[in-house]
Amino acid sequence: MMDAEVAVIGIGTIGSMTMWQLARRGVKVIGFEQFGTGHDRSAAGGESRIFRTAYLEGSEYVPMLHEARKQWRELEKETGYSLLHLNGGLMIGPAEGDTIRSVMKSIETHGLEHEYLEYDEAQKRYPQHKLFPGEVMVLDKQAGFIRPEFAVVSAVQRSEALGAVIHRYTQVESIEPDGDGVRIVANGKTYKVGQVVITTGPYTKKLLPEQASPLVTRRLVMSFFATTKPEMYTPDKFPIFIRRSKHFDISGKPTLEGTMVKVMLNQGYDEVDDPHNLNRHIAIDDLNQINEAVRELLPDLIADPIRLNAYMDAYSPDEHAIIGRLPDMPRAIALYGFSGHGFKLAPAMGRIAADLVVDGGTPFSIEQFSPERIRSGR
Repeated sequence: MMDAEVAVIGIGTIGSMTMWQLARRGVKVIGFEQFGTGHDRSAAGGESRIFRTAYLEGSEYVPMLHEARKQWRELEKETGYSLLHLNGGLMIGPAEGDTIRSVMKSIETHGLEHEYLEYDEAQKRYPQHKLFPGEVMVLDKQAGFIRPEFAVVSAVQRSEALGAVIHRYTQVESIEPDGDGVRIVANGKTYKVGQVVITTGPYTKKLLPEQASPLVTRRLVMSFFATTKPEMYTPDKFPIFIRRSKHFDISGKPTLEGTMVKVMLNQGYDEVDDPHNLNRHIAIDDLNQINEAVRELLPDLIADPIRLNAYMDAYSPDEHAIIGRLPDMPRAIALYGFSGHGFKLAPAMGRIAADLVVDGGTPFSIEQFSPERIRSGR
């Protein structure tokens, strides 16, 4: 006897959206979460996450980003909550640098609404940023920020309202093929389902040590800086930004309460050996690089953070996600390794997971994200 048609393991960023997408299709789905709803022990935290459409990681993401924006609005409509705020997004760097080239490729391939600001116009329009000679800005009109903790909570609440069942504070100990389904052992109890979706982020190596062995978990430190000119850093005047110039690689966004700017390094701070023992202590030496970036690039900010938070995310070798059925467990679908740029995509990933479960395929191109590529070394 089946306990459900589908189980989702890990009800965080991607798992919460998968639960919602399955439940709204009428699928009998159960979820397992080792912590509580909207917890801060993975990647979903820190008050805000960037949403952008002109994608420097590759133009192949753009159709999924269009779908993600649509699905964010669907979730807002179903819950009545405001989750996605599109206030524009700046990509900043040398005109001939890889960042600007990649962003412009996305824009030109998909005809995205944007503005290209040469040095003088960029400095005039957005004086909050100190530019170096030869730098430009590209304004992505369909960019902004998302409220991550609230988004996860909203998707979970909606999925439960639609009939989903979530087992909180329940540790999954094993998953194994079992005839026409999958057997899951969690908190010492055995469950059987037809299919399983694994969305366990940095904890994936604990659950799938062989398949996820190439993953590296990195600590992400989110830094909040006070500004001497808060009127210049409201969402309507200060778009989210990503900047790659000189040796700096940072991103930032206005805060919801209006007196600070959130700035963080994009490459992560250090590796996390055990996600259950994330080092949340942030040493003074950890701040040297981010403080230097703020001091040199954002002169109206006070270059000493007044608030700090530590999170983590799992990075694949090529920094692109793993999405698809596991080769040695065809009733298991995996979505993990989003490498620090997955939150914006989450509702689209939930839809893709639901497509794979219900339809056996998806209209979105996911071949380049195949789990097989990591194991084969491609």
